Amino acid sequence: MKTVLALLLSVFATPILAANENVVNVYSWSGVIPDAVIQQFEKESGVKVNFSTFDSNEVMYAKLKASKNPGYDIIEPSSYYIDRMRRQGMLEKLDKTKLSHFNNLNPDFLNAPYDPHNNFSVPFIWGVTGIFVNQDYFPAESLARWSDLWEKRFTDKLMMLDDTREVFSMALRVLGYSVNDSNPEHIKQAYLKLKELLPNIKIFSSAVLSILIDEDAHVGMAWNGDVYKAYKENPQLRFIFPKDGFVIWVDNFAIPKDAPHRTNAYKFLNFMLRADIARTVALDNHFPTPNLAGQKLLPPEIRNNPIVYPSHDILRRGEFQTDVGDEALSLYEKYWERLKMGG
Repeated sequence: MKTVLALLLSVFATPILAANENVVNVYSWSGVIPDAVIQQFEKESGVKVNFSTFDSNEVMYAKLKASKNPGYDIIEPSSYYIDRMRRQGMLEKLDKTKLSHFNNLNPDFLNAPYDPHNNFSVPFIWGVTGIFVNQDYFPAESLARWSDLWEKRFTDKLMMLDDTREVFSMALRVLGYSVNDSNPEHIKQAYLKLKELLPNIKIFSSAVLSILIDEDAHVGMAWNGDVYKAYKENPQLRFIFPKDGFVIWVDNFAIPKDAPHRTNAYKFLNFMLRADIARTVALDNHFPTPNLAGQKLLPPEIRNNPIVYPSHDILRRGEFQTDVGDEALSLYEKYWERLKMGG
């Protein structure tokens, strides 16, 4: 009887002890939260951070889905996975009374379609997908829209991101559809439009920075943050916000269901929302920050740079990515595989 009782106590006591530990378990994209920021939080709060990283939304989602949260308190999904996970009941509704620095955020990044009222997410970093061009080879003034990339002068010249949703979003905008379209006929039309572009595509890659610096491609699709970083090495680079529309991507913090250390999760979120911390993060990872108070603390050459921080009017041409559903996603992937095999 004593042995059985001891076993039962060990089984049921372990989660309680784990929940009472003064820790916070953070699961984040690699390379976006500086070590110095983690160390500062630990020093100021007395809370130990158990920090682990992922390299794709799919990996993060699968891990939480398989075990109904393996003990994480903070996760960092992109916008369309926030949309998916909130609809599936995988996220905790935020108590904003515990987030005194929430009002530091830029209103342009609040109440987005992927999370109306920001009930489940706190924007952390963001960017725009647009056109890059090396002016040693093509004048920037000759490019204004995604549709320009279909011109014959770009035969075997384009770099496209190795990302299904990003590439299809370009074709969908050229056709006048939303980047979040789930209509099978529209997706097929986008695929056929991309087939027409194949002779112009030199490479699919997401190693944008090295390709831009090494001039392995002279024109194509890129994220604005990478073009800004590469510009420091090659001042002939330009970034264009396509007039036919573009994707705005946002990576967000969220608290998953059944987070074992909610109190510490809120401490961590509120710390990350501080203006001084947002500034430190932006200077380290070079991504735009949605923290307006933090942006105002950045050096003028960054905070006033139109590549990194486009105007409100330009941002209005963009669309936040939302979840398109499993059926549409499978269709995108099927056409994507065909496309990368040559059509």
